[in-house]
Amino acid sequence: MKIYNVGNRVVNTYVYRAQAGYVMVDTGYEHSFSAVVRGLKKRGISLPDIKYVFLTHAHDDHAGFLNELLEKCPHMKVIASGKAIPTLLRGQNSFAGGCSGIGAFVFCKFMGLLGKGRHLFPPVERRHLERFIEVSPQTAKDAEALLEGKILFTPGHTADSISLKIGDIIFCGDAAMNGIPSFRRVTIWIEDKTQFQTSWDILIAGQAKSIYPAHGHPFDPHDLEKYGRHIAKVRLYALK
Repeated sequence: MKIYNVGNRVVNTYVYRAQAGYVMVDTGYEHSFSAVVRGLKKRGISLPDIKYVFLTHAHDDHAGFLNELLEKCPHMKVIASGKAIPTLLRGQNSFAGGCSGIGAFVFCKFMGLLGKGRHLFPPVERRHLERFIEVSPQTAKDAEALLEGKILFTPGHTADSISLKIGDIIFCGDAAMNGIPSFRRVTIWIEDKTQFQTSWDILIAGQAKSIYPAHGHPFDPHDLEKYGRHIAKVRLYALK
């Protein structure tokens, strides 16, 4: 299966083709819509070709231009955790939990100095909710048939975090990271450390050959086995 990254290594926006049409995994920041459209065109893909957006979780760098996409693509549907809906309607990240270490805390403070500390994004208009396919562990089967994959429930970074296994790869969103300022694949923000650890166990059990994070290059799942013991030592630094 061919996988395209129409975002960048700051925020990856992956696209792959299923029988029902193309699936986009997350969107990117609010102002990255035009760049993503250009990335699609370079691969010979137009916006109407995108039939589904698989949303790994409701954060500003993953759902930033989701409302704009829904406005411009009336045919498109969104597959997301039902727990994501309140955040999408609010248009602001949750501040539950904290930064995973002092380095992550400094980075978050620096982003605040740049005016990015409120983590706002355009809220999804309530009228678009009829185009959402909300998934839970009990209701995922129909969505999995459309995606031609297996949905993995991987909370910890956020309560609504979900991942997607397609063939021998897993799109993990922010259930793990592979770039500065994260270390040992631990994402820079964690709402629940215990759930985060359990989600790594779920990713490992997925027996994929490669994990595609939303931030950084794909990596070997064995990295999670190697670094998993460090999660218990992570100290969370709250921003509020």
